[in-house]
Amino acid sequence: MTTQTETPLGAMPNEDLQRLVEFAQLVTAGRDAMSDEIVTRLAAAMSEGLTLLDRLTRNEGLMHLLKVLDRQDTQHLLIALSDAIHAASQEIPAAPPATGGLGCMMRVARDPGTQEGLRLLSVFGKHLSHSMREQHRRGG
Repeated sequence: MTTQTETPLGAMPNEDLQRLVEFAQLVTAGRDAMSDEIVTRLAAAMSEGLTLLDRLTRNEGLMHLLKVLDRQDTQHLLIALSDAIHAASQEIPAAPPATGGLGCMMRVARDPGTQEGLRLLSVFGKHLSHSMREQHRRGG
């Protein structure tokens, strides 16, 4: 029994009927593709994924790192770091090899970028050392 809003299959336009046939073929292909092996592999992958997610969320250090990485100031540092990595990967291969010697070292040491880089590493090292001592003091 059809209502006035329903269209009998014979009255469907060819385009709609073709889409319906294609959809039925897609469903049939999906059903055929779901072999026992695929279902087993999918279940194993889901199980391993959930186990990994559980381990990651119980890792206090990783959770703390993710919170820090989500801060805006840390985002700026990460963007600058990724830009620096890209720039260095372009600059180093294009530059001639270092000549070596004390004169070359002095030119590098006078470069403001070198001094800023050393300052960054120094500040990072100072805070890392302080944090490690605090963790050790608290028994962590």
